[in-house]
Amino acid sequence: MLERGNGSLRRGSLPANGARQQRRQFLRAALAAGVSLPFARAALAEDEKPGADERPQPGDLFVHAEGDAEGKTVNPADIPLDGAPIQAWPMDPATKVVRDGSRLNQVLLLRLDPATLDEDTREHSADGIVAFSAICSHAGCPVTGWVVGDSGKQVLKCFCHNSEYDPRQNAAVVFGPAPRKLAALPVKVVRGALVVASKFIGKVVPQQQG
Repeated sequence: MLERGNGSLRRGSLPANGARQQRRQFLRAALAAGVSLPFARAALAEDEKPGADERPQPGDLFVHAEGDAEGKTVNPADIPLDGAPIQAWPMDPATKVVRDGSRLNQVLLLRLDPATLDEDTREHSADGIVAFSAICSHAGCPVTGWVVGDSGKQVLKCFCHNSEYDPRQNAAVVFGPAPRKLAALPVKVVRGALVVASKFIGKVVPQQQG
C-alpha cells in the first residue's frame, strides 16, 4: 500500500519475513517441546533452505519482494526510469533458493539517468540500474521512501529517523542521523537478465547492531 503526502511517496512496512520468522519460532518451539507435529520438521527444513541466509552471490538473479509480482524474477524492463525503487531479494539461479533468510539481503533496485550518476555509482550500475541495501545504516529500519529532498531531486528515505540517501551519489547520506551510506550491490545485465555482479560494497549491518 502506498501513502502520499507533502510530495512524498511512502510504501508500507517491508515484508521483512516477520510472518516467516514467527512461523520458524513456532516450529522450533514445538519440536523442542516434543509436540507431535507431523509437518513441523519438514516445514522447518523447507523454511531454512541451504543458501537462504547467505549474502547475495555473483550471478544471482533478483525476485520481487512484494506486491502482485512477489516471487517473480525482476527484469530490467520492470524498473522504471526515475520511478520508485523496487524491493527485491537475490535468488540463486541454479537452486531457485531465494536469499530471504536474512532481512539484510533485501535490496532496492532503481533505474536512473546514467548521466546523473557519479563515477563510483556508475561503476557498479548497469544501464542506469543500481542496487542498494534496503536497510538503513542507522538503526536497521527499512528504507521505504522515495521523496523529493532539499536538493530538489528524489532521494531514498528511512521514515524511522528521517535519514535520506542520494542514490546518484552512491547512496550517500544527505540528511538525518545515518552514520554512513547504504551498502551498494553491483549489478550487470547478462543476456537480458539483471544479475548480481559482485558482493556488497560496504556494511549491511546497521550501526546499532554492530
